[in-house]
Amino acid sequence: QSAYAAEQDKASPTLVAAALLHDFGHFIHDLPEDSADHGIDTLHEDVGAAYLSKHFVPAVVEPTRLHVAAKRYLCAVDPKYFDALSPASIQSLDLQGGPFNETEVKAFEVLPHWQEAVRLRRYDDIGKIAGAWTPDLEHYRPHLKAGLKS
Repeated sequence: QSAYAAEQDKASPTLVAAALLHDFGHFIHDLPEDSADHGIDTLHEDVGAAYLSKHFVPAVVEPTRLHVAAKRYLCAVDPKYFDALSPASIQSLDLQGGPFNETEVKAFEVLPHWQEAVRLRRYDDIGKIAGAWTPDLEHYRPHLKAGLKS
């Protein structure tokens, strides 16, 4: 759903690919699905980005790596954003360090691809509707190819 939201927003092919792959780390880490319930941050963003960096360009990898930090950023700069979080998202936010402080906000805003990470975060928030229609995986082949390393 996140990739479809990105595509509907006319995002670049690499950002659509990042939206499709941003939670890939959940599929490849060795921790149980209910890790957050046990107070464990799976660091799925880093796990996924480490794997994806072998195959994809930074325009795909970095928004993926930064999408958790983008949630922390948005919670710091937009109080309405925090108010809209689900209980599960608040739980994971706590495990991930909570909203950024002012120093962290400034540091985030100078990172390459930070703005794309914020866009990706918003696509991720849109893409949480159980049963919503999305294109099949084959539809995203051109976006994924656009993001592959040469």
